[in-house]
Amino acid sequence: MRQVLIIGSGFIGRRLGQALREAGHSVVLSSRHPPEGPWAGDWRGLDASRPGAIAEAVGATGAHAVVLVHGPSDITGCESAPEAAMATHAGIATHLCQEAPTVRKVLISTDNVFDGQDTGYDESRAPSPANAYGRAKLAAERVLLAADPGALIVRTSLVYGYEPRGPGRGWRNFFMVVADTVRSGQTVQAPVDHWNTPILVDDAAAVLTRLIPGGPSGVLHLAGPDRVSRFEWGRLIAQSLGQDPNLVRPVARAAGRYSCRPANACLRSLRLHHLPELSGLSISGLAAGAARLGPLLDVPPR
Repeated sequence: MRQVLIIGSGFIGRRLGQALREAGHSVVLSSRHPPEGPWAGDWRGLDASRPGAIAEAVGATGAHAVVLVHGPSDITGCESAPEAAMATHAGIATHLCQEAPTVRKVLISTDNVFDGQDTGYDESRAPSPANAYGRAKLAAERVLLAADPGALIVRTSLVYGYEPRGPGRGWRNFFMVVADTVRSGQTVQAPVDHWNTPILVDDAAAVLTRLIPGGPSGVLHLAGPDRVSRFEWGRLIAQSLGQDPNLVRPVARAAGRYSCRPANACLRSLRLHHLPELSGLSISGLAAGAARLGPLLDVPPR
């Protein structure tokens, strides 16, 4: 059993914490505000940008590993406040290295560290960030790897999965946006020229649970096996729920909130399938992922 401190209690942080607990590890979620979604474990209030706060949290929890999966993660929002995004992501990585130099360090990074001019990117490709969010995450990557060669950087593609609606909360991932909208009979717009390699949050959490306690270091890409446009994926989601796929309407990426994102936010990995820690694990394609999520939405299997 390992003691794991997760800095960030959003969609990915909560599901990762649950998976780590199910694997027998002791987990504490930490963030400025309490988790907004389901979390039955320990939570600690933490402003990780405050000098000394991470040292205090590591000392109080006895953490052997610290996972950074905090915000700001609103890519469009980061474009309007790039200095704040940079200060938060790079700054918290710096505090972690200074205040907890001996712990296992894992950063959940992003496909936005690439410019999206190619159809896909593996770990050998040199980053060229597409936006302020990508620049901030890349800066955090470099801080960690410069200070600790044993750190692990996991770049994820679009993560999706089930999220219940709570008071004052909207859906936070594309699957739920589409599912909620088309099941109410309304139309939803999705770009025809924005490509992703989406990964189910449960699969991402299963992989990370094997890797966080120890093992590989450096940069690792974690993505699903299917490369798909948001429009195509939206139609697949609608069909999997027994809804009219024509409720998903095509738009251009430049016409809306996706305009600041790389056209090809697609990852592939040269390393993932060769890691002995991941023996026996598989990552669902989009059709299988939708089938796994259907029962959570009370949708009869098709």
